[in-house]
Amino acid sequence: MLKSDATPARKNPGAPDQNPVSKDNKRTQAVAGFLRQIEPAERSAEPADVESAVIEQAPLQGTAPASEPSTTARPIGEVELKLLVDADRMAHFGAAPVVAANARNKGSRKHLKSVYYDTPERTLRRAGLSLRVRQSGTRFVQTVKTDAADDPLRRGEWEASVASLAPDPALAMPFIPEKLREQLETQPLEAVFTADIHRHTRIVDLPSGTVEIAFDQGELTAGDRSLPVSEIELELKSGSASAIYEIALRLAEHGAVKPSIRSKSARGFDLAADKAPSARRPGKLRLDPSVTLDEAFAIILRSCFLHLLQSLPAAEDGRNPEGVHQLRVSLRRLRSALDLMRSAGALSNLDALRSEARWLAQDLSAARDWDVFQLDTLPAIAKACPSVAGFDALGRVAAQRQSEAYRKAHLALDDRRCAVFLISLGGWIETRGWRNDVAAEDLGRLAEPAVNFAQRVLSAQHAKVLKRGRRFKSLTVDEVHRVRLATKRLRYLGEFLLPLFADRKSARKFARRLAGLQEELGAFNDMAVMASLLDGLGAEDRDSAIAAAAIAGWQARASIGVQQTLQDSWRDFTAARVPWSSLN
Repeated sequence: MLKSDATPARKNPGAPDQNPVSKDNKRTQAVAGFLRQIEPAERSAEPADVESAVIEQAPLQGTAPASEPSTTARPIGEVELKLLVDADRMAHFGAAPVVAANARNKGSRKHLKSVYYDTPERTLRRAGLSLRVRQSGTRFVQTVKTDAADDPLRRGEWEASVASLAPDPALAMPFIPEKLREQLETQPLEAVFTADIHRHTRIVDLPSGTVEIAFDQGELTAGDRSLPVSEIELELKSGSASAIYEIALRLAEHGAVKPSIRSKSARGFDLAADKAPSARRPGKLRLDPSVTLDEAFAIILRSCFLHLLQSLPAAEDGRNPEGVHQLRVSLRRLRSALDLMRSAGALSNLDALRSEARWLAQDLSAARDWDVFQLDTLPAIAKACPSVAGFDALGRVAAQRQSEAYRKAHLALDDRRCAVFLISLGGWIETRGWRNDVAAEDLGRLAEPAVNFAQRVLSAQHAKVLKRGRRFKSLTVDEVHRVRLATKRLRYLGEFLLPLFADRKSARKFARRLAGLQEELGAFNDMAVMASLLDGLGAEDRDSAIAAAAIAGWQARASIGVQQTLQDSWRDFTAARVPWSSLN
């Protein structure tokens, strides 16, 4: 079984991140994660080696020249995926058939020592940037990297030679957002952590592309804390990124692997701060109204896959309850996206992918339910009912159930089935496999404007929600549950497709009212979930049984107030003007 990056414990969830993207079709340049226009005279003549590269990088004009002995910064686009493996299995992966049969030679071995820098306030880290200086032999290279924006594999990266392990801030400034430069000029950089890595690198050539495989073993160190590193890094050198997934899938057949996009930088900063991995909420989609349905599918699926991969470290670590929550949300979003694609025609692989996503989500649900009970429901009611004994005893029984649920979740995440699902999904998205799956008579739909498709799909789902909610005040609990499921589907479809109508105030207003309705329906459903948890809790003594009864009574009383709020939200939702109405 693979080891997670840290010992499980519980901490508060991290904050969501934002992902800026371009809003038009003009040529753009990504500088430290922020897009700006490249004027014709400014464009670099350096050719891109990677197929469909999403960023073009060059130093900003008007910056001070690099000081000696540094050289001019060299722009690079990094496309990579990591596979976390057990250290004692690394040699077996190095001898895997896909490597042995396709590697150019025996490769090279290096001892890499890196120091990662930031300000005391972690200015770079909070902006989604990292700055390191790496020593390999007698050479020192300073690198600035950005976090992934909207693609799981791609990050911005800029390198420059320096004289020693000490950083040269002047060389980094061209790639730092202007609003941060003043802070960096006034705040000293400090060493945050170090990485000591032994790397065996080999170049593998496949028909789909050339990939550099780095077998990394070593350690990250921050003060008196350390973290082992044992991973295989797949970096695209030329061709299609599908080559990365092809190799990853072949390696997964050879032994246990965990796909990851979490950088050594992210792990090192969390190690230095002694904190759990953050659990990010999904970034907002940006879809141009003129985009084709094929391109819209690619953007939506990449967003879902990125959210899924970003959620995995926190879920595996276990200390941050938001990790399991966001992982479940990412799987629901993915299933909704796959369901959405069914509307374009019959796709043979959708059912298999959706089935795997459902399997993984089911093994996470109990852990999330017990997190809510332990962190929200139980403490809130215990505080409101100080005269009732038994809450502590009930909490101990619930903690056992919570621990059992997390063990089940971690077994699923450690299962080879999970790794194969993630790698297969990534490869299917990268190659746009739906093009091969769709029936010939439906291929033409992929070239249609996505906005027309969005109008049809949103209109149909909106009508379904309204139909299920007729005579809302008199609906039974089961009927309200059916409304909730239809509303949840409309909410996800709205997240995916309403950006096509983002220039309209009605889209934002409709989204707010839809979100409000789903929130109230979710609160109503949570009460039913809590009731089922209490039924299976099996209070062990009289006091804990009294506490369980107090929670049940509290929830029953609260449900009365929820019903009125729910009816108000339903009324507001049904009165909202749909943003696609003027297209009819």
